[in-house]
Amino acid sequence: VQLQASGGGLVQAGGSLRLSCAASGRTFSTYHMGWFRQSPGKERELVASITWGGGRTVYADSVKGRFTISRNTAKDTVYLQMNSLKPEDTAVYYCAAGLVYPTTTASSLYWGQGTQVTVSS
Repeated sequence: VQLQASGGGLVQAGGSLRLSCAASGRTFSTYHMGWFRQSPGKERELVASITWGGGRTVYADSVKGRFTISRNTAKDTVYLQMNSLKPEDTAVYYCAAGLVYPTTTASSLYWGQGTQVTVSS
């Protein structure tokens, strides 16, 4: 599975962005998916994860109520809708696929290349 993340950019605080993670590979629908982020000097952290069927999701406390993860199996794509963005959301965002739910950095098997999200105050 190859993952291509996109959709990052510069946005003002309070704004919105939608990240996309397009997958190639016929077995995409069998993997649990996750979005992670990493800012300078910090460890990579899980932002949100979704099961292979899309029926269960989990979020970091810091983004609950603001971010929504979803997947479109027909398009082999996972999304992260980010609303009410804050400066502390600034990071490089990565998508990942794995066989463990929720996805973790250790258990993820495939990673996208990362997309920069910058939120200005």
